[in-house]
Amino acid sequence: MDVGAGAHTEGMSSDAPTPSRVLERAVPAIDAEGLNAYGLHVRIGDDEAEHRWRSDDRVNLYSVSKGVCALAAGIAIDEGLLTAETRVPELLGDLELGDGVDRVTVRHLLTMTSGIDFKWFGDERVPGDDLAQAMLGRPSRGPGTVFQYSDASPYVAMRMLGAVVGDVRDWLLPRLFEPLDIDNPQWHRCPLGWIVGGTGLELRTSELARIGRVLRDGGRWEGRQLVTPTWIEQMHSGWVATGEDAPFARYAIAGWEDRGSVWRLDGRYGQYVVVDAERDAVITITAHQESGDHRLVELALDALDAVSGGN
Repeated sequence: MDVGAGAHTEGMSSDAPTPSRVLERAVPAIDAEGLNAYGLHVRIGDDEAEHRWRSDDRVNLYSVSKGVCALAAGIAIDEGLLTAETRVPELLGDLELGDGVDRVTVRHLLTMTSGIDFKWFGDERVPGDDLAQAMLGRPSRGPGTVFQYSDASPYVAMRMLGAVVGDVRDWLLPRLFEPLDIDNPQWHRCPLGWIVGGTGLELRTSELARIGRVLRDGGRWEGRQLVTPTWIEQMHSGWVATGEDAPFARYAIAGWEDRGSVWRLDGRYGQYVVVDAERDAVITITAHQESGDHRLVELALDALDAVSGGN
C-alpha cells in the first residue's frame, strides 16, 4: 500500500500537520531501522491515513487489552453496576482471601497497586484451577502502596465485573464493539471460560484505531458518549510511580505516560495506541518487534513533531 493511502486531506493547507505527512516521515524511518511493523494508522482531527506492511489481520493486542478492560470498567461505573472503589469481597465473596485483600478495590487492580505479590502473564500456565483464587489467596502488602505489573490484576477486575454482567466480552458487544463496527472480536480465555482481560484481545489495526479515537475524544464516538470523559481522564492522570525508567516510569488506569502530555496503551511486540490530545492526534501501531519495540512510538512521535513544527 502506498504511504498515506486512505487519507482525506481536502481543503487543508499543504503546510498543515496531516496524517499523510506524518506517514511520509515515519514509514521510511521505521523501514530504515528494520522494525517489523504491521500497520501504522494516524488520525489528526477528522483526517486519517494508514500505511500497511502486511494485510490488516486481527492480532493479539497483548497489554493494549488492558485499555479495553479499563473502558469496560468505566462503562460499568456509568451504569451504576460497580464503582472504582468496589472491594474484592463485595463481588468475589466466594473466594478465600489472603490477609488485607478484603481492602483491594477495582481501582487498585486496574492501576497494578493491589499489593499482592503475584506476577502472572497470559503466556504462562494458569496456576491451579482458578487464576483469581491463585492471586487473591495471597496476602496484600498494603493496597495502593506497591506497584507490580501483571496480567492477573485486570483479569481479577474483569472477574469482578463478570460477577455482575456475566461474560464481559458479550456485555461489551452493544456497548463498545458494535458501535465501533468491530464484529465479533475474540478474546483469549482462562480455563474457566472468563476473558483473560490483561491480554489476548485480537483486533485489526483499523479496529484498534477506532478505540484510539474514543480515547482521544474523551469517550465519545459519532455523537454518542460511550464512557464518561472523567473516566478517560483517569486513564492518564493520578500517575503511579513504577520504579522503572521512562517510558515505563508512570502508570495510571491502563495508560502509560509518554513525552509531554502524550500517553499510550502499550502491548508486547509493538502494539500501541498513542494519544496526543493537544494536537488532536492519535497514532495506532500493530507490529511484531521482539526488541526495541518502543522505537516505533518514538519514530511516529518524531514524525508528528516534525510536521507540527515541534523539535
